[in-house]
Amino acid sequence: MPSWKPRSVAVVGAGAVGGYFGARLARAGVDVTLVARPAHVEAIRRDGLRVVEASGEWRAAVHASTELASVRDRDLVLFTVKTPDTARVAAELAPHLGADARLVSLQNGVDNAERIAAVLAHPVYAAVVYVGVQVDRPGLVRHTGRGDLVIGVPRAARGRGDDGDLRAIASMFEAAGVPCPVSDDVEAALWTKLTLNCAFNAISAIAGVPYGTMAASGPAREVMASVVRETAAVARAAGVSIDADALDAAAWKLAAAMPEQRSSTAQDIERGRPTEIDALNGFVARRGAELGVPAPVNRTLHALVKLREGGPS
Repeated sequence: MPSWKPRSVAVVGAGAVGGYFGARLARAGVDVTLVARPAHVEAIRRDGLRVVEASGEWRAAVHASTELASVRDRDLVLFTVKTPDTARVAAELAPHLGADARLVSLQNGVDNAERIAAVLAHPVYAAVVYVGVQVDRPGLVRHTGRGDLVIGVPRAARGRGDDGDLRAIASMFEAAGVPCPVSDDVEAALWTKLTLNCAFNAISAIAGVPYGTMAASGPAREVMASVVRETAAVARAAGVSIDADALDAAAWKLAAAMPEQRSSTAQDIERGRPTEIDALNGFVARRGAELGVPAPVNRTLHALVKLREGGPS
C-alpha cells in the first residue's frame, strides 16, 4: 500500500495563523482551500490572499469557502479554529472528511488535539505554532515575525497515526519554507508554548501594548517571570517536564524577535471578539487547582482579561 502524502490541504478557521500557513503552502504549489469568515472569503475570491511581510507583499492563489463541506477529499485538514469551538467544529466536520484524511491542530492551548481525537476517529496530530501574524483587513494578512512549527503525536491520539505521517507533513511544510521539526515529546513542546502565551497574551491585551514594550518594563517582566514559574510548576504536576529558567530566557528572545507583535488575545479584544484566555491563563489556574498547585498570577490575569472581554468570570 502506498504511503500517505498530503497533496491537498484544507485550513478550517483560517484567520491570521491559518491564512498565513495556508498561503505559504499554496505558494509552494500545494492545493489549498481556506474555510473562513464571509468577508475574508469574499476578499480572497476577488483578489487572492495577500500577505505583507518585511520583504514585501505577495499573493497566494487559494480556494476559499465559508462551508465546512469544502474539506471533502482534502488529504490534510489544518485545524485553526478558536479553542472554545474545537469540539463543535470537529463534530460538524465528521461527515465531510475522507476516510484517509489526517488532521493537525495549530491552536493555542495544550488539549485541542485531545478534544478533536475525542470526536473523530481519524489520525490527529498537534502542532506548536511560533509566528507573529495578524489580519489587517479581509484578504490581507500581515506577517511580523518567525513562522515555524513543531509537530508530534499527542498522548490522546497515539496509536492512530505513525511516524510516516509526521515526516510527510513536516516535509510539506519544509518545502514551503516553514521549519517544522518532529518532536518525540510534543506535550512538552505544547506546554512550552502555553507558558509563553500565558506570559505574553494577557498583559498585551490588558495594557494594549506589543511584546517589545512589555519586555522593556521591569514590573511587567517580573509579572511575566511569575507566570512562567507558576505554569512550569503546574506542568510538572501534570507529568510534563519543562524548565522554568529556560522558558524565562525564551520569553525575552521571543520579545526581541517580535517586538511589534500584539498577542492574539489583544487582537481579539480590539475587534470585540471572544478571546481564548480560558484555554491559556484560565486553563493553568484551573489545572493548578485540580493538582493542588497555586497559580494566583495566572488566575488574576485571567480575571482581568475576562473583564476586558466582557464575558463571565
